Amino acid sequence: MNAARATNSLWFRLIASAAAVALVLLLAAAFLLSKLFETAVERSFDADLVAALDSVSGSLQPTDGGTIEFQGEQPGARYSTPFSGYYWQVMSTAADKAVDIASPSLLDLRLEAKPEDVAARDTAGVARFYMTDQQGVRLRAIEQRLKLFGQPDDVSFLVTGNFDALKAEIDSFRQSAFLVLGLLGLGLLAAIFVQVRFGLRPLRDLQSGLSAIREGKAEKMEGGYPTEIQPVADELNLLIQSNTEIVERARTQVGNLAHALKTPLSVIANEARLHKGPLGDKVSEQAQVMRDQVSLYLDRARRAARAQTLGAVSDVEPVLQALARTLQRIHKDKGLAITVYCPLDLRFRGEKQDLEEMAGNLLDNACKWSAGLVNVTAAIARGESPDGRLWMDIKVGDDGPGLPADKWDEAMKRGRRLDETKPGSGLGLSIVVETAAMYSGTLNLGHSDLGGLQSALRLPAVQ
Repeated sequence: MNAARATNSLWFRLIASAAAVALVLLLAAAFLLSKLFETAVERSFDADLVAALDSVSGSLQPTDGGTIEFQGEQPGARYSTPFSGYYWQVMSTAADKAVDIASPSLLDLRLEAKPEDVAARDTAGVARFYMTDQQGVRLRAIEQRLKLFGQPDDVSFLVTGNFDALKAEIDSFRQSAFLVLGLLGLGLLAAIFVQVRFGLRPLRDLQSGLSAIREGKAEKMEGGYPTEIQPVADELNLLIQSNTEIVERARTQVGNLAHALKTPLSVIANEARLHKGPLGDKVSEQAQVMRDQVSLYLDRARRAARAQTLGAVSDVEPVLQALARTLQRIHKDKGLAITVYCPLDLRFRGEKQDLEEMAGNLLDNACKWSAGLVNVTAAIARGESPDGRLWMDIKVGDDGPGLPADKWDEAMKRGRRLDETKPGSGLGLSIVVETAAMYSGTLNLGHSDLGGLQSALRLPAVQ
């Protein structure tokens, strides 16, 4: 199956559509989970910073000199490690900076919050924002302003945490989520593939059954099918049965017609012979023409009925070998050498009698004109057919005088004889053309490698 046919198949459409939906849903789930995790971690982080801010505000005490000092333990060991990203500072909002206390981790440095960062506050007066310290570390900051121990100005409480470390944790979770969901997606894709292939298996069985009928291996659809497909199989069996009955009925009618016309024509011919003279001769002549025409069209009807029969399959190699042996004996006086090259497994999708008639006409024509050599080759046709059917080519070439290219079409017309010195009726090639057309096949003439004429017959084949 090539790429174009594969992408146009039902199983590919089902798998591709299900895979696309699963991919979109899994990607959405991955992003949603990552966002939820990030929000949850950030909320927990903010809660720790608020707790640290409360701890700092509770540890501030006024001194006898009117200043404010930090009396108590640090909110955590990280607030004592220099440049850890975990800082706190308490500063007066007035220009005199009457209150200026910071965690040991800040040393002598101070953090400056931008006015736009602290502008948005929640109902508790807490501002949450991001900032960067002097070391380039991204910080998550909590800032709140309070009145402290009778100070005339608001005091800003600022607590920060190392958000880069938090971001690393979030990125690790995101990678794990995408990995796990990716593996889940592969599992879902495998499950979808198995489900679709298993679900469509009855259709493949149906196709195999039809192929078996077409190749002559079965006469009807066998086996049980699912509820949805069994009616199709039953209808196909009825169609095959109906087709067989129509063909048999046509054959019977053709035979009846032949018998019905045989007696009147014989009577007319006998009466004409008894009445000598121009009229009797003319009646005899026309009666013979009628007999020939009836035989011609009855044969054509029989060939057409056989060509439309389902399941007719014929081996090619035995037919060609038998014809070659027969024609060698017939033309024994010419010392003909007929060579046949044909795969043993090559099979014609049609009636053996039609194959014998077509190949026999081509071989007989080649033997009449051959000087001594006739070559017959049969093989599967190269290249893929547009309709997906399998074809074979039977080529018959001779070493005779050949035929000009401008005479090829005329030679295949009914009753045309381009040389009266050879015996024949001029119907051979036209019969081959008509019979091949009934199987959607073709006949083409060309130049043979042996120097004479080559006839190329294309017919449907069986794999």
